[in-house]
Amino acid sequence: MPMIISGTGVITQINVFTCTPANQAALIALLAEGARSVSDVEGWMSASIHRGLAGDAVVNYAQCRDQAAQDRVMARLRASDFFARNAALGTAHPGLYEVAATIER
Repeated sequence: MPMIISGTGVITQINVFTCTPANQAALIALLAEGARSVSDVEGWMSASIHRGLAGDAVVNYAQCRDQAAQDRVMARLRASDFFARNAALGTAHPGLYEVAATIER
């Protein structure tokens, strides 16, 4: 389950992908496959995949317990053909973040 709480040390990778509407469903399926393939890596927490309503984007919100876990996840993905398959479906714009603040009602 995603954790959106400041001060936990959780690393969140927010990756915005641009794609063609024809590739959106395949990109979502590939991202889900990738998340399942790393879900047993120590420190992996969750992935939430969002479909852009216009059909030309997908956002992946993935969390790891800490930077070391994030590094292990990326190493697992690099060791497979995941990134090449991903690039065939869309263009990634990744960034690593930590929660700075949350505002609730």
